[in-house]
Amino acid sequence: MASRRRTRVLITGASSGLGEGIARTYAGQGRDLALAARRIDRLGQLKAELAVAPGAGRIEVARLDVTDFDTVGPVVADLVERLGGLDRAIVNAGAGKGAPLGTGKAHANLETVQTNLTGALAQVEAVLEVFRAQGFGHLVLMSSVAGQRGLPKAQAAYSASKAGLTALGEGLQAEFAGTPIVVSVIKPGYIETDINAGLRSPMMVSREAGVAALAKAIEREPGEAVVPAWPWAPVSALLAHAPTEITRRMV
Repeated sequence: MASRRRTRVLITGASSGLGEGIARTYAGQGRDLALAARRIDRLGQLKAELAVAPGAGRIEVARLDVTDFDTVGPVVADLVERLGGLDRAIVNAGAGKGAPLGTGKAHANLETVQTNLTGALAQVEAVLEVFRAQGFGHLVLMSSVAGQRGLPKAQAAYSASKAGLTALGEGLQAEFAGTPIVVSVIKPGYIETDINAGLRSPMMVSREAGVAALAKAIEREPGEAVVPAWPWAPVSALLAHAPTEITRRMV
């Protein structure tokens, strides 16, 4: 369980999907939020909507392109300064583009890996500078069940990027074990968002249920959590050991 209430929270990729959903949940709890995304117009609309809710806390927004690596640090530092500090950072900005490798659409796969892995690394660098300086903080890395096992076709680059993010989180957990800096790797399954718009699966979870499960899992501050636990925890365990004949049919 968390030893402190995390009242000042940074969320990237907050203009839509899971990031927006978590922002709405936290705003309803009166937390102070720093919201970042590429689409600053949508962030502005979200801020205006959340700010008038009863009991709303402070809300700061900024445009952030996580693949513009030189700007990530300054944007994060500015948001933290405006928020008055930082207790938790949710590295959520992500991309789901992709195509079978070698089919002439390398740009989609490169953009996915840049956003989900190197973009996440740039965010982690910026956030950990803050946490190291203050001596505490909760870093949340939004990975995926898809990173549990390399998936084929259009999901290959995406699953590789999320596997890399999980490995990054595991390395940081080993480094910060026993300290007030906590690192959580969260692995969502299929949740109804824009990034999953093209997927058709009987295991798809509604956005409302998915966001509620995510918020609950993050609050526990686990080392790792598969969300929602049903049906995705057993699916994740199966993926780790399933023969290729099964995984090749999953996309």
